[in-house]
Amino acid sequence: MTEGMPDLNALLAQAQQMQAEMTAAHEQLANERITGQAGGGLVTATVTGAGELTELTIDPAAADPDDTETLADLVLAAYRDASQQATQRQRDAMGPLTEGLGGLPGM
Repeated sequence: MTEGMPDLNALLAQAQQMQAEMTAAHEQLANERITGQAGGGLVTATVTGAGELTELTIDPAAADPDDTETLADLVLAAYRDASQQATQRQRDAMGPLTEGLGGLPGM
């Protein structure tokens, strides 16, 4: 091997290991459920760790037929709460893996 040239086999092995770890982290996030809420729990939204909405629960007390705008706002707020938590979990799970990319030449 030429001096100063990276060991391509070692780099390939490192990249394959990182890919396997990222795949495992993605699968774990996809199976995780995160619940957000609004209106003191009148509306709850559950998302996967990947951010997919899987469940929405609305307390009948929140369903005023004369004020659907407030209900819509509560639904959005609950979804945003869950989505923000999911995004943070993604950062927590993927951060250590993506930080390793800085050690690869050209990254």
